Amino acid sequence: MTKRNQVPGAQVAVLADGQITDYAAGLLSLRTRIETTSDSVFQIGSITKIWTATLAHQLVNEKVLDLDCPIRSYLPDFELSDSAATESVTARHLLTHTSGIDGNLFTDTGVGDDAIARFVATLTTAEQLFPPGTMFSYSNTGFAVLGRLIEVLCGEPFHDVLRARLATPLGLRTVSTNAYEAILHRAAVGHEQGEPVTTWALPYSNSPGGSQLAMSARDLLEFARLHLTGYAALREPQVTPPPNLGVAAWGLGWMIYGNGVVGHTGTTVGQKAFLRVVPSAGVAVAVLTNSLGGPALAHEVFSHTLRDLAGIETPPRPTPPADPQPVEDWMCGTYRGTRVDYVLSTEGDRAFLTYVPRNALGAQFLGGHSRDEVVRFDDTSIITREPELGTHHVYTFVDRDPEGRAKFLHNSNACYRIA
Repeated sequence: MTKRNQVPGAQVAVLADGQITDYAAGLLSLRTRIETTSDSVFQIGSITKIWTATLAHQLVNEKVLDLDCPIRSYLPDFELSDSAATESVTARHLLTHTSGIDGNLFTDTGVGDDAIARFVATLTTAEQLFPPGTMFSYSNTGFAVLGRLIEVLCGEPFHDVLRARLATPLGLRTVSTNAYEAILHRAAVGHEQGEPVTTWALPYSNSPGGSQLAMSARDLLEFARLHLTGYAALREPQVTPPPNLGVAAWGLGWMIYGNGVVGHTGTTVGQKAFLRVVPSAGVAVAVLTNSLGGPALAHEVFSHTLRDLAGIETPPRPTPPADPQPVEDWMCGTYRGTRVDYVLSTEGDRAFLTYVPRNALGAQFLGGHSRDEVVRFDDTSIITREPELGTHHVYTFVDRDPEGRAKFLHNSNACYRIA
């Protein structure tokens, strides 16, 4: 399965009937040729957001945090580029990705205990994409603010809070909050285009959103066990995102897939992680991979395990229609993202999405990939005609301007029209 999906190494863990069974396959790095074992650690990426949401919920239960009070009530120095947003954004907005703060800022502020505080201080120049609470746009930046809020309310650095409140009480021995801890274990190295990456992780400043946290699949499920019987409020639907994300709703940290399945996906530098949980059946499945080709492998694992253990069918992955409708003029234009501009244009009866990097991180993200042919997916979406590492990418158009043109191209982040 790993070879078929171009994944050098992977772990799978399954929680059912109260017991965890785990599996490991392949290599942690194609350079070192070290074998993957069940105690190896992989980065879990944005699955970290559920850990951060869990810490926030603990503070709510302790009457220390009100999710609907402005962040400024707790962080008097908090400031955004938009004064109205500064005064109104709340922890609930951050947890549900509706704050409107530019979501893909990865400013490197070092690895010290003040890294997250220093990052939040840079947000005075961050773009405010829309007023808080008016739209969904996935925001790593928002979770960094949540991490800073947790630090202030707990009086300790984020990684110390996570360890003291979750990792240590749960007895999780492989949890690593940075590269210095991960190196004490058999650590997976990410792979892009079939080669080991040269950077292990994204900047520490985004730790609360998923730039550093690593662990084994077994330890991830020991954490997920908490959510089989508790923290139900985090799984309540809060907002409906655009359909291209493949989820029915978003909770407080959790992605809600429907049919009783919740979870999250994580992407870091050359690594992909996946978590699916069915609380009603007492079932959880984790898939950790060291390749961006992980989605196809994870889909195969979930299709079998969730059907066999919970009687739930995993929806098929999106593919282009056999006879798509043409891409229309109101969709075409240039849309601005933090790292990349997206240019949708037509050439005769064909349509292409061109990617223009805006900075070094954007160039790294694209890896030399400059454009894709796209076709109409449905009334408001397009899809790449050819898969990349087994995945067809869907983009949704959100809202219209007075001239009838799409205002946003949504690829989990709301990219706004500039031309």
